[in-house]
Amino acid sequence: TYAYVGTELDLFAQATNWKRYLQSVVPPFLTGDVLEVGAGIGTTTRAFSDGSASTWLCLEPDGDLAERARGVRADPRTRITAVRSHPVQDLEADRRFDCILYVDVLEHIEHDRDELARAQKHLRPGGHLVVIVPAHQWLFSEFDEAVGQFRRYSRASLRAVVPPGMDQVMLRYMDALGVALSAANRVLLRASSPTVGQIKTWDSAVVPLSRLVDPLLFWRAGKSVVGVWRQR
Repeated sequence: TYAYVGTELDLFAQATNWKRYLQSVVPPFLTGDVLEVGAGIGTTTRAFSDGSASTWLCLEPDGDLAERARGVRADPRTRITAVRSHPVQDLEADRRFDCILYVDVLEHIEHDRDELARAQKHLRPGGHLVVIVPAHQWLFSEFDEAVGQFRRYSRASLRAVVPPGMDQVMLRYMDALGVALSAANRVLLRASSPTVGQIKTWDSAVVPLSRLVDPLLFWRAGKSVVGVWRQR
C-alpha cells in the first residue's frame, strides 16, 4: 500500500483565499463526470465541488488519507461517487471522464509524463485535463523534498509532459506576489516547513493582492502554474 510522506495537507487546508482564487479559474472545466487524482484529505474536493459536476470520483492511494476524504461534505448537487485507494492505472480500462483534475499532485509523481498519458486514456473527446503545480525549480526547497516532491515546473516544462492529442486551453502563472514569500523562505529563512502563521499571512494578505496584480502582469509570474488542455 502507498503511504504519503508529507504532513502539510492540514496546514494548507487553511488557505481558503487561495482556494477561492483557484475557484475563480478552474470550475468552468469541472463539469460532467470528474476524476480527481490525489484527493488527499478532500480539501480540493470540498472547495471545487460547486454543483457543476454530475459525478465526482476521488482517487487517493494513501488509505488513511482516503478515509479522511470520505468524510468530506461536498456540494449536495454533486454526487461523490466514491473515494478509491488506488492510482490511475488501476481504473477500469473503459472508464471515461469529462474532466481529470490534478491539484498539487503531479510534482509528487516521479514519472509525470507517463502518469498524464495514463490519465488521457480515460478522457472523453472534448474532455479537459486540469493541472495545478508549484512553479520555478529555483524555489525547490528542503520542504519540497520532505513532502516527497520531485520537481517544480515552469509553463514550458508542464506543457512538455502533456501527451499529444490535446489542445492547450489555458497555461498561466498565478500568485505573483507569493513568489517573494517563497523566495524569502528558500533563501533567507531556509525553513524546512512553513509555519501556520506564514500560511495565514500569505493567504490573508498576499493572495488577495496577487488576484489584483496577476492580470496586470498578464499571468506571466507566480508561484503556481495552472494548465488546462482539451482532448481532441
